[in-house]
Amino acid sequence: MTLEILTSPVLQALRHGFFTRRGGASSGIFAGLNCGPGSSDQSEAVAINRARVAEAMQVTPEALISVNQVHSTDVVQADTVTADAPPRADAMVTATPGLALSVLTADCQPVLFADAESGVIGAAHAGWRGALNGVLEATVEAMEGLGAGRGRIAAAIGPTISQDAYEVGPEFVDTFLAHDPDNRRYFAPGEGDRQYFDLPAYGADRLRAAGVGTVEWIGLCTYADPARFYSYRRSQHQREADYGRLISVIRI
Repeated sequence: MTLEILTSPVLQALRHGFFTRRGGASSGIFAGLNCGPGSSDQSEAVAINRARVAEAMQVTPEALISVNQVHSTDVVQADTVTADAPPRADAMVTATPGLALSVLTADCQPVLFADAESGVIGAAHAGWRGALNGVLEATVEAMEGLGAGRGRIAAAIGPTISQDAYEVGPEFVDTFLAHDPDNRRYFAPGEGDRQYFDLPAYGADRLRAAGVGTVEWIGLCTYADPARFYSYRRSQHQREADYGRLISVIRI
C-alpha cells in the first residue's frame, strides 16, 4: 500500500509530511506504518517503516533524525544527534540541508516549524505537559538562535487528539487553571466532574502568543480515525497491549 502523507499549506515551501499509518510493514495492533522503536512491535518492521519514510523524504535512513521523547521542554540541534544514542528531548532544530527532523506521536501534537527565508526548521512533540511547560516556545527560541525570525516562522500542528475525545478529570483542569485562569476557555463540560480539553487550540494559541507568524492545525483527530491514525487513548479504551506511533517529518 502507498504511504499517505498529509501536508500543510503553511509549510508548502519545504518538504514535509504528517504520515498516517497507511502503507507500512507492521501487523496486528501495529498494522501499518508504525515508526516507534520504543513500541513492542518487531524491530525489523519498524526499521522498514522508517526506511520508507526516509525514502519519501528523499534522505537516507541515517538522516531521519529522532530523539528520545520524554514530555520535556528540551530542544537540541539535530546536527548533534546520533542514531545510536539519541538524547532525551522533545524538539529539534537545524539549519543544515539534508537532515530530516522527525517526531513520534499517538495523540500528542506533532508540530513542524519553518522559517523558509532563513532556512531554519524545527519539529516538536507537544503533549499537554510539554505544551503547558513551554516546549513550543523553547523550539521557537532555539530557531531564533540559528537565525530564524519568529514573525517569519510558520508552524503546522498535525493530527492530534481533538477536544471531543479528550476527556479529563478535575486535577487535570486544576493544573491548567493554576498556570493561567484564562485556560478555562480550553475546557468544555462533560458528565459529572469530567471536562473535555482542546489540546490543538491550546497549542495554537501558545504559538501565536509567542509571536509565530503563521499557525495552522491540520484539523484531524487521531482518536476518531483508527484506519489512518494510531491513538494511545483509543488503545487504552480498547484494552490493547500497546500502540503504534505516527511520524511527522520536515527537512530543508
